[in-house]
Amino acid sequence: MRDLRKQALLESGKTMSRKARSRQSTPASSRLNTPASSRAASRTRGANSRGGSDEEGDGDQSDETSFSVGSIDEILNGDGAEPATDAWRAELADRIQEIFARKGSTIQGREKCYKTYAHLLMAQYAEEEIRGKEDELIAALLKSIKEERSELETVLATKALAITLITSPSDAIFETAVAPLRRAITHSELISTKTSAIHALGICTFYGGASENEILETMDYFLEIITSDGHTISASDEPKPVVAALEEWGFLCTLVDDMSAQSEDAVEAFAEQLLSSYAAVQIAAGENIALLYEKSFKALDIEGGDSPGDYPSSDILSDPDETPGVPKLIRIYPAYRRTDKLLHTLTSLSRNNNSSVHHISKTDRKALKTNFSEIANSVSFPHRGPKYSNAIDDESGKRYGSRMTVRIHKDGVMRIDRWWKLTRLQGLRRILQGGFVGHYENNEVVFDTLPIMITNDRNGA
Repeated sequence: MRDLRKQALLESGKTMSRKARSRQSTPASSRLNTPASSRAASRTRGANSRGGSDEEGDGDQSDETSFSVGSIDEILNGDGAEPATDAWRAELADRIQEIFARKGSTIQGREKCYKTYAHLLMAQYAEEEIRGKEDELIAALLKSIKEERSELETVLATKALAITLITSPSDAIFETAVAPLRRAITHSELISTKTSAIHALGICTFYGGASENEILETMDYFLEIITSDGHTISASDEPKPVVAALEEWGFLCTLVDDMSAQSEDAVEAFAEQLLSSYAAVQIAAGENIALLYEKSFKALDIEGGDSPGDYPSSDILSDPDETPGVPKLIRIYPAYRRTDKLLHTLTSLSRNNNSSVHHISKTDRKALKTNFSEIANSVSFPHRGPKYSNAIDDESGKRYGSRMTVRIHKDGVMRIDRWWKLTRLQGLRRILQGGFVGHYENNEVVFDTLPIMITNDRNGA
């Protein structure tokens, strides 16, 4: 890998404090530990793409206009598109000045400018180049979102806003951006604008300095969109805004440690969406259910003073396969009262017994089967994350277990064995697209969002 120093640190765990490493199973969630504050202190298919074909794309949409996620292999198994020289710095400086000089600009000119600006920030880590300019950049982008002169300009502005915040978070942006983004979500007549503004609001809440209460309020706002099937934002029965709200709800949920007060209502709402006529809605809802079940358990920490005798036996869950190194889990709170009913629905979906989805494509049918098998497995046994294989290894006699890995260049492997990891990975990929690898290597904000150790895999294992 290019950054051998970071590779060595990743493998030794030295890039994270002892406290941070101890929290890997449940990432940091308070305002003091959000990526924006951490940075300040140290200076629509989206959901079902995991089960889709690598040939699936976003039609004629470019990376700069789309918040959807391509296949993991497609996005992560390459070096990304980077200019071979430093000419991008001069190009970015010109585009920044063009954004500032809004007076006299044309709609078509701003569209081209925002598209180039977003592409450069995706392809390159440019925190130094935009440092000190963030407030003016965001003000100009919000102006385009408020005025909504054209569909393309508005969507590009939301994407540019999101990538600006991932490049350089700010504790002050949420208060500035929340009102115009909510206005766009509620009052725009265009589904594409509503959808892109939902994604931008999720990013602004995550990286823009929102307090925990503001995070929860934004999640409630997204939940209203979900439970009303888009009716609250004048997008009745439109799947794309609902999928976006589901995805961003899950992304923000990873910031909240204790979901005990919200879990029952949230799972109930997502369970209703399992009956949607749209596969993408069903899968996004299912992934949030798996995340909530995962969050309702913690590992039994014997070294930290936990004892099985301190908990009711009904709240202690052992790995049924007795896999070495897998600790017992303790139920902190019930994620949902009707787990039996929920499992019946999930199992039915995994077998494609779904009468609500008409004219389902072969790709969507495969995605439903694959995803809901995984989700049902995790609801039954929260030890098991995404892509957990129940198949038995002939040599070891054990289940293969979590098999979701993503490559960073040729030799680096990132293991995605928890739902919170997958949720954050997909949230970052929606914004960074093919630039994820470069940002993961160089952008501290991205690494803090997904603090997963990378291991060497020179033998391709």
